[in-house]
Amino acid sequence: MKQVVQNYKSGELALLDVPVPGCKPGGVLVRSAYSLISTGTELMKVSEAGMSMLGKARSRPDQVAKVVQSVAVNGVPATYRKVMGKLDSYTPLGYSLCGVVEQVGAGIDEVKAGDLVACAGNEHALHAELNWVPRNLFTPVPDGLAPQHAAFGTVGSIAMQGVRQGEPQLGEVALVIGLGLIGQLVVQLLTAAGVRVVGADPDPARCELAERLGAVACGDPGSAAVAAAVAELTGGHGVDQVYLAAGGGSNQPVELAARLSRDRGRVVDIGKCSLDLPWNAYYEKELDVRFSRSYGPGRYDPEYELEGRDYPIGYVRWTERRNLACFLDLLARGRVDVEPLVSHIADFDHAVETYRRLKDGDLKAVAVLFRYPGHEVEAEAPAVTVPAVPTVNVQRTPARAAGGPVRLAFVGAGNYATSMLLPHLAQRDGVELSTVVTTTALSAANAKRKFGFAGATTDLDAVLGDTSIDAVFVVTRHSSHAELTRRALLAGKAVFVEKPLALTEDELAGVLAAVEESGNDRLQVGFNRRFAPLLQEARKRFGTRTGPANLRYLVNAGRLQHGSWYLQQGTEGSRFAGEGGHFIDTASWLLGADPVSVYAVATPGNEDLQVLLRYPDGSTATISYVTTGAPGFPKETLDLVADGKVLRLDDFVRASVYGSKRWVSSRLPQARDKGQNAELAAFVKAVRTGGPMPVPLESLVATTAATLAVQAGLAVGAPVTLARTP
Repeated sequence: MKQVVQNYKSGELALLDVPVPGCKPGGVLVRSAYSLISTGTELMKVSEAGMSMLGKARSRPDQVAKVVQSVAVNGVPATYRKVMGKLDSYTPLGYSLCGVVEQVGAGIDEVKAGDLVACAGNEHALHAELNWVPRNLFTPVPDGLAPQHAAFGTVGSIAMQGVRQGEPQLGEVALVIGLGLIGQLVVQLLTAAGVRVVGADPDPARCELAERLGAVACGDPGSAAVAAAVAELTGGHGVDQVYLAAGGGSNQPVELAARLSRDRGRVVDIGKCSLDLPWNAYYEKELDVRFSRSYGPGRYDPEYELEGRDYPIGYVRWTERRNLACFLDLLARGRVDVEPLVSHIADFDHAVETYRRLKDGDLKAVAVLFRYPGHEVEAEAPAVTVPAVPTVNVQRTPARAAGGPVRLAFVGAGNYATSMLLPHLAQRDGVELSTVVTTTALSAANAKRKFGFAGATTDLDAVLGDTSIDAVFVVTRHSSHAELTRRALLAGKAVFVEKPLALTEDELAGVLAAVEESGNDRLQVGFNRRFAPLLQEARKRFGTRTGPANLRYLVNAGRLQHGSWYLQQGTEGSRFAGEGGHFIDTASWLLGADPVSVYAVATPGNEDLQVLLRYPDGSTATISYVTTGAPGFPKETLDLVADGKVLRLDDFVRASVYGSKRWVSSRLPQARDKGQNAELAAFVKAVRTGGPMPVPLESLVATTAATLAVQAGLAVGAPVTLARTP
């Protein structure tokens, strides 16, 4: 097998052929899938190996002290031979990987051959095709977590142990000095723990990355920006914790830590930096200086690491292995995101060249992964395929006979129904509001009184069995939409359901099964934006498109109020699952087709999303769904670019088209028209006349499937192909 090694005397790096390690009892033999280069620790070792002997001595005074002691005990000749022998030997590199169990040693029963595991240890998780790993230095990888992400397990455990040493509390403010690989992970872990984070690093790109991953503000440690951010967040008191994740010989990090800490704050050293503590500054604030020892309790204890003796959980809650499992769990649940940290993935055969490029500065990177033979396909993040628009064989039932008012029933009478739908319908000729159904008697009575319903009830079955009712509006919470729609279709009613149509593929399949069983495809989903008069006019002015288009849709969704039922993701789905269909439908309508693939990425916590849709003719649509923008900025802005023309929509207040001629709409009054009235008119007309529904069923289903594909893509970190299947 092949392994990356280094000669510390000459600095030579090599990909060496070495024997396969044996599978000893108490551990497993693991075939590497991905291993992570620590761009801090490993590059420091590589750089030191290239120094002169004097340079090596200066960089490692601790080793020089050992040599001096050996001289005193063993004499110069023996010590010289010992030191030169050690220097002129190959040493391994690497300590963080993910691989597949190839063989299980005696005494191991928690994994089996073929299982995916994350491994730790600078003697056991090496850059090598095969490694023997003892029990307490590996842990199974959660289902759905990509192996290239699981390879971050060890460095994640280092960052996690550092955060544990800082004992962060909800609402505190922390300063992270050094935004390399460990620092970026510390930022995310603190953010996930409810701590507001300020970062300090001289590299602007790393500062920008940390802010994308959750830091409130970042800047050069020598600038006034960091101090200003700390003062603003803490009211001038200083941060509760400082995490030293920087390396090098500068004493600036510990001096900055003292200056920006609050009285009796905590300073945690995770990296290897100069620690010449300014005595007065640390004494006057009585700062608590703590060290974080690698991956956690158990490190450097041979009985724990090699013999597999665990520490009782009642006495040591977080050991090396428990930290490793905890970090993988956070990755699997999307609380920490390592994908933005991956700067480069190199084939293992190119390991020596990759180290050289990193050392010389040709490759600027936060994290670099080695990909081992047999895992090339995984590294390409293959597209995941889900059904999108199944073919439904519908034997259409006879449409309602024309003439007479359209009798409507409402299931649900919440804020949206009473503010955006019923006011339009109550004033419309040819419409009779028959019955309102709610779960509480009083809300039904209120809706009856305000909008003139003929009846109010809590009995849905009675309404579905009433043959005089032509159409049912489903305006309830998201989790009930699919089931209520299914029941209404089976009852032979035309259905208007607010978005979303479904929250899962199974729910969508259930709706389509009801269509096929009943022959009733009279369905409309409340995708109202395509009916907005301003957008309709802009599309008309833009004209026919001949070439592929690029569409950008920024949705400044804003934060939800505390207690909003939209936050009940366990039952009501994610926020984007609930309302993302609006924006996908609008993009598809403007581009005149349904999407064929979806790729989505999210910030930690999945609050802010970037969704890329690809269309059959090569057109693309990017939807930026953000909750962290300024409240005063418009909620929706859209740009469509194609054929030398640009269509722009500004929050349904103003639209413009730029081409050979320029058209700019007049500014609408304060009340934005997002198309609800026109959509309801089209639906009522279709029900009254028996004509086609406003939006084809295939389009409604394709939009719903694309919305569901966003969550599927986030789960696997890969594009999702929307296949049309029978």
